[in-house]
This record gives sequence, C-alpha cells and structure tokens, in this order.
Amino acid sequence: MSRGKRSLVVVTGAIGFIGRAYCARAKANGVEVRKLVRKAQAAGDVGVDLVRATPDQLVRALDGARAVVHLAARVHVMNETPGANTEAAYRLANVDATERLAIAAVTAGARRFVFASTVKVNGEATLPGRPFRPGDAPEPHDAYARSKLAAERTLAQVSSGTSMLATNLRLPLVYGAGAKGNFRRLVDAVAARRVLPVAGIDNRRSFVGLDNLLDAIDAVLAAESGVLGTHFVADAQSVSTPDLVRAIADALGVRARLVAIPPSMLKLAGLISGRGDTIARLTDSLEVDTTSLARATAWRPRPFAIDAATLARDL
Repeated sequence: MSRGKRSLVVVTGAIGFIGRAYCARAKANGVEVRKLVRKAQAAGDVGVDLVRATPDQLVRALDGARAVVHLAARVHVMNETPGANTEAAYRLANVDATERLAIAAVTAGARRFVFASTVKVNGEATLPGRPFRPGDAPEPHDAYARSKLAAERTLAQVSSGTSMLATNLRLPLVYGAGAKGNFRRLVDAVAARRVLPVAGIDNRRSFVGLDNLLDAIDAVLAAESGVLGTHFVADAQSVSTPDLVRAIADALGVRARLVAIPPSMLKLAGLISGRGDTIARLTDSLEVDTTSLARATAWRPRPFAIDAATLARDL
C-alpha cells in the first residue's frame, strides 16, 4: 500500500454529469484523481464493477487514496413501475455497492468518504417556511430514495469506529452544463417556446448549481477536523417554478410563454393522466436548510444563477 502523505482522490461515477465536472476541476487545481468506472474508456480510467469486483480488487482500486467521492448510483427513473425487482435493483446498485466500496476504503486507509445522496430521503415536499434539516425524520417515498437512505446508514455503520470520516450530502435537483433529466426537459420546452401552465404557481424550491456543489465537495475534503454525518447542499436562494422558467428563458434569449392555471387544476390533470408526480414537482415546495454544512466547513452557498453556459448540453 502507498505510504507517505496522501493526496489522491478516488471518484466513482467519474463519467457522469457531476463526476466529469468534479474530475475536470480537480485536475485544473492540481489534485490527483483516479476515476473508477464500470468500463474503462480513456487513459487513466480504472475499470471496476462495484457490485461484482472482489474485495481485493476494490482495495487495489483504492490503493493510496486519501478520499473517496462516491457519485455512482442507479438514479431515479421517471414513471418506473414499482415492484420487488425495482427495489432489488436499487438496493444492489446503491446500497450493496456503497457498502462494498466503504469497506474497501477503510481497508485501503482512506480518511474521507463523501457520498452523494438526495433530498428525496426526507420526502417530496416541504411546508412554507419549514425547509428540511439534517435532523428531520426521513420519509422516502420511492425505491430510489429508500436505497439512498439505506446506503447512508450502511456507510455510517461501516465507518463507525474507524479513522475514515463519512459525509452524506443530500442534494436537490442539480443544474449546470451537461445536466439531463427533468432540468434538460424543462430547458428544451422553454427553448421550443412551448406554452407552460405554471404562471399561477406560488412555491419555493431549492436547487443547487453544479459549481456550488463542487465547492461543497471541495470544502468537505479540505475541512481540517473532518465533516461527519448528513448535510444539505443548495444555492443561497430558493426560487419558484415560474421564476425558474423565466431564468432559463432569459439565459436562452427567448420569451417565456407562461399561462396561469390554478395548481389545483394542474394536480387534478396530473392525477387523471397518471403524471401526478411530475405535476407535484412543479407545484409543491421543496426547500432545504444548508446552515449545518456552512458551519462545519468554509463552504458558502452561491446565489441561484442561470446563464447560457449553465444550459449547455455538454460540460
């Protein structure tokens, strides 16, 4: 095993949206990074399957690492049919893989482990003026969120009593260059000048810009005394759905085409069409409190901001 002062950071999910950005920033800052991917695609990639690799293979992949940034996951899939197979698939990819990686990290002598979790662990909506806080009781509603909560707890068990400090970062929707999923669909809808029935929505939702999230990861790894437990990461301001659409339109240089339909009617339409979850994400509030991370590190949340570079399809 490597000796001496360690600076190596091992990153899983290194070719994903967040992983690519983190590795690019780390390289620019002179940080040594080892990318763990399922199949090596470029020079420097280490091909390792977190579920199927042997314990020894995992330990070797982490040899010399000071820290592990665990971004790989089976992510939430829209309109996925729930069932035993779905639960098992999420558990295998998100819980079992995290446990095996954490055990290997402890064995390899890593000192920090940062785990990308989700606000969905706490639930799908918040009351006005009552953002989710780290100490709130979890209330996951789907297989993805349940697997992330189980992974957090498994990581805590593995790292307890060891020299490795584990940090869970619960994230709301992450936006930035290369973002896909719900954010990309909304950007495409605005770019296509579609009429969006959201002008009557009066909600508040937390989002986190990609650079803001990378700042938080860097701050956790740089904290001299280490950062334990669970923390939320988000921009300094939460915004309403109409304001999000207007910000995207301004960045694209187009006019936002918004019409006002009562949220109650939107929710009824969602219920009838089977798209209730999608409508809820547009109409409900979902805010988080980031003060615990700001107290524990030098991180300070950036303002919510969207510009043309933020909306690029590629990093």
